Amino acid sequence: MSTKRTFLKTGIAFAICALALAQPARAQTEEVIYLLPAPAFLPAFGPWMLAQSRGYYAKEGLKINFITGKGGVDVAKQVGAGNAPIGGAIGDTPIIARAQGAPVKAVAVLGGRSLMQLVVHDGKGINGPKDLKGRTITTMAYQDTTFFALQGMLASAGLSKNDVNAQAAGPAGVWQLFAAGKADAMAAVPDWIPQAREGGAKLKVYSSDDYFKSMAQAILASDEMIQKRPELIRKLVRATLKGMEDIMKDPKGAARDYVNAVPQHKGKEAYIEEVFGLYNTYVYPGQKVLGAMDEERLAAVQKFYLKEGIVPKETPVKDLYTNQFVQ
Repeated sequence: MSTKRTFLKTGIAFAICALALAQPARAQTEEVIYLLPAPAFLPAFGPWMLAQSRGYYAKEGLKINFITGKGGVDVAKQVGAGNAPIGGAIGDTPIIARAQGAPVKAVAVLGGRSLMQLVVHDGKGINGPKDLKGRTITTMAYQDTTFFALQGMLASAGLSKNDVNAQAAGPAGVWQLFAAGKADAMAAVPDWIPQAREGGAKLKVYSSDDYFKSMAQAILASDEMIQKRPELIRKLVRATLKGMEDIMKDPKGAARDYVNAVPQHKGKEAYIEEVFGLYNTYVYPGQKVLGAMDEERLAAVQKFYLKEGIVPKETPVKDLYTNQFVQ
């Protein structure tokens, strides 16, 4: 009986070992929560969805579970509190988050230019921020970084938010009110520009970069994660930047695969390709090293935030970002 039991135990152990050897990839896969500031199906998150659908996260041994937060600052707070290992926001979000006690850094920036663009009706006498005085402008929310970027553009023309009629309209209302002619301009991300055009608006786009150098989207991680799990952060950054690089090199092919992976956009390949083209024109260019933070740009944004009272105190710029994962 003793010999039989020994044989059975040995057999079971052998079977478990054989199964482990037969499925090494599954044994090595780590599940990771990735907190996004808005729903994952928005085209703005194209690099992330491509990295998922083309297997870039899987090749790094990762299974990503995308969870939607309540905006970039909320994501930063959750990441800083350790409720998620990584998250998405805007490159300047750490300025706000650190001032509120959330110990987070930007570990990669998806583009060297601004996410926000000023979009106006063509033929209505608006030829830049200087012509916005007294005009109605839609924005997503008053505490959103796109609104802060709009304030920066206004300041470049000697105007403030009090000189315009800014309407917080939410992510759909921004372009819908503009397209309906109920607003003279909108503080827009590239996703909304084709939608406004399809809604009947004849428009012009003024890049924020030409007036106020705000930031593109960014990947955030906490000080603790950067210290304790640097290789995990490196894998996440590497895979996501590869998704962005795919859009830069082949927006048409990227749009096709993106639509296949995101059912909400089925049949909208032309729209997605146009959005990706806008990101390639207005947001992604300008980085010598893909994903790297421009420290001077970040410092200038923080000085503006401090001047406008958006943050109550200045944080050392080196505490706001690290480029160790993109070099």
